[in-house]
Amino acid sequence: MPTWLSVALLLALLVLALWGMRAGWRNRTRRTALLVPTLPDVPADAGPARTEPAEAVYVSSTRAGDWLDRVAAHGLGDRSPAVVSVHDAGVLLRRPGARDLWVPADRLTGVGTTRGQAGKFVGPEGLVVLTWVPDPATGTALDTALRMRHDADKEPLLAAARSLVRPGGHRDGADHDSAVPDSAPRPQEEQA
Repeated sequence: MPTWLSVALLLALLVLALWGMRAGWRNRTRRTALLVPTLPDVPADAGPARTEPAEAVYVSSTRAGDWLDRVAAHGLGDRSPAVVSVHDAGVLLRRPGARDLWVPADRLTGVGTTRGQAGKFVGPEGLVVLTWVPDPATGTALDTALRMRHDADKEPLLAAARSLVRPGGHRDGADHDSAVPDSAPRPQEEQA
């Protein structure tokens, strides 16, 4: 087989693979938009801050309890830098280059840590995980993972976010741990 034909076939396969990956991501976006049709709007006034803004990496959001089922709708599957702060009314994630994310306090159902989630794996308790329900109409809960840039920011963020979780709500992924395979990272359970 001539060299030019081999190169042409490899390029065609590469283009086909890239097209398939793009089509798969678009399908995931459409499918997850049914689970999460809307996100809460970032309020003009989030209320008094309980923490200083802290630098983080927004890792991804997955369906609660399924650490590999990344939600692509609304840009929730896109990794980005973030500045996170906890307020009386909820948790604010400012994401340069991506849509800002607002987690209202009344929709926050759990706060914990894990070693990994779709897109990022680190040491034990390396990621902060917020479990919340973005759209009460569907009731689909999400696990939103953050990797804090500075270790000193993690504990104050966890404490402040845990203080927003209503008593009686499930905490730290305890309600959905049984659905997570043994090989999956599990949120660390700690009662606030």
